[in-house]
Amino acid sequence: MQYLVQMKLAAHSRPNTPQEGATFIEGYIFPSLEMCKKLEQKKKILAGGPMSARIGIALILQAESAQELDELIENLPVWPLMETTVTPLTTFDGRIAALRPNLERLKASLKK
Repeated sequence: MQYLVQMKLAAHSRPNTPQEGATFIEGYIFPSLEMCKKLEQKKKILAGGPMSARIGIALILQAESAQELDELIENLPVWPLMETTVTPLTTFDGRIAALRPNLERLKASLKK
């Protein structure tokens, strides 16, 4: 299953000094980006990347279960500092199949 994962830096996690900023980049950002590159090579990250003009990441992740999804996200070094939103995605064919019965009911009610 595919998931849209959006992570943005929590306000309380923002570095306040140059030293905190350097530690943040070296200890959290670079290791997380390197891990994302590896997940991309393993085809766990199908698309996405760092967000422009903000500290955040938007990804399409491939996971076989909710547990695997949790492990992929929570293993990113930056994860504890982020606000994370996960949206399960369906396929276009899946959405068409789900809507077809609704369409048939609507058409049937119009004939009455």
